Amino acid sequence: MPLDLTDFLAPADSLPADAAKAVLAGRVWRPDVDGPSVVAIRGDGVFDVSAAFPTMRDLCEEASPAAALKAAKGERIGGIAEILANTNPDKRDTTKPWLLAPIDLQAVKAAGVTFAVSMLERVIEERARGDLTAAAKIREQVKALVGDDLQRLNPGSDAAMKLKQVLIQQGAWSQYLEVGIGPDAEVFTKAQVLSSVGTGMDGGVHQMSSWNNPEPEVVVVVNSRGEIVGATLGNDINLRDVEGRSALLLSKAKDNNASSAVGPFVRFFDGEFSLDTIRNAVVTLTVIGEDGYKLTGGSSIARISRDPADIVKQTIGRHHQYPDGFVLFLGTMFAPVEDRDVKGQGFTHKQGDIVTVATPSLGRLVNRMRYSHECPAWTFGVSHLMRNLSRRGLLG
Repeated sequence: MPLDLTDFLAPADSLPADAAKAVLAGRVWRPDVDGPSVVAIRGDGVFDVSAAFPTMRDLCEEASPAAALKAAKGERIGGIAEILANTNPDKRDTTKPWLLAPIDLQAVKAAGVTFAVSMLERVIEERARGDLTAAAKIREQVKALVGDDLQRLNPGSDAAMKLKQVLIQQGAWSQYLEVGIGPDAEVFTKAQVLSSVGTGMDGGVHQMSSWNNPEPEVVVVVNSRGEIVGATLGNDINLRDVEGRSALLLSKAKDNNASSAVGPFVRFFDGEFSLDTIRNAVVTLTVIGEDGYKLTGGSSIARISRDPADIVKQTIGRHHQYPDGFVLFLGTMFAPVEDRDVKGQGFTHKQGDIVTVATPSLGRLVNRMRYSHECPAWTFGVSHLMRNLSRRGLLG
């Protein structure tokens, strides 16, 4: 039977475990102004701070976003419980505010193959050529050749390059191993500016796919100066069969309507929360199906092969600028492979699945899976945002 999204949107679960100490910002749609507002999430409610920060990008450009957000004044537009509940599209009162993805003008980037387990799964996809029925046998063959404990191998190191030569000689080298243990990180554009969906919204899977999965990730928030100023959660929804057919189909596998989920809030770095918190975060994944199916799993960011700061450094610099900053999916640490229905065919989504990505320091991101063409169309772009902010007198 259909699952009620509201049951998954309680503040106690959506907010960080230490919410009273956390400096949190989000975005809401305000029907009374027919547009989005940047908001501060505080113990006594949700406050519109768009007069000080018309966009999340503007807030991230502050010398200390956490201090700036704490000092910002704003109108209280409701309690977090009521706004979370109203985010459920099935029960939404369109005259009241609801949550959006907590990012706006930032480019949406993603790092691939940063964890050993996901690296091996990419190699398997490549060898299976998108055929999920062949994956189980190939998984055994690949692990026999390269093992499954590569996170200790420093990418680009002498040891990594020696392993590369051995694998080439054995005919086992792969483009995914190249970016997994080679010197250069894979960083690609996951989605278009303003196209990401937030918590409580439908996530999209292209109808062409018969082998797909969620990718639970931490997403770091980076300003135009290359400084990591905070973090949130993400689901880098992926079509395994499409990317498995050819890595050149990456954009088709990754960038579809509602296929980038980010949220629920951005937590800014301060004395209570830092990049070291992220480095040691344990991220969990739960998938609950309308048929009673349940999958759970997770892993620690500590198992990442490349440090988040290094991936950011490879993304921005004299070689590439981002004047509005960017957010960066750090890569998935958990690839579900257990059989869901048919033995040997692994996991794939069914319509109506509720996917939860969570970690205590960032809260919980919840999305319901639908076909991309059945999810609400993305219609509010940068031009619409600029016109809306201009009408509201928020552009200086």
